[in-house]
Amino acid sequence: MTVTLKDFYADWCGPCKTQDPILEEIEEEWEDRFDLEKVNVDEQQDIANEYQVRSLPTLIVENEDGIVERFVGVTQREDIEDALESAGA
Repeated sequence: MTVTLKDFYADWCGPCKTQDPILEEIEEEWEDRFDLEKVNVDEQQDIANEYQVRSLPTLIVENEDGIVERFVGVTQREDIEDALESAGA
């Protein structure tokens, strides 16, 4: 099963910069168990609109069945890892 973590961010977003190192750590430790997709909302507004992203950072964990979890604001590592496990990563 493919699990994807979409990270909706913008270069001007302070909290997004706080979120980045957390995501990088998880990506390193979990290796290839999920795909991390960075979505710059300024450059990819169509994707942001499709997922109805209104605040940054927004993290969306999804698998083939659809969205498993959505987080708005800086999200702790444990919560992200729990969602990835729920999604089947």
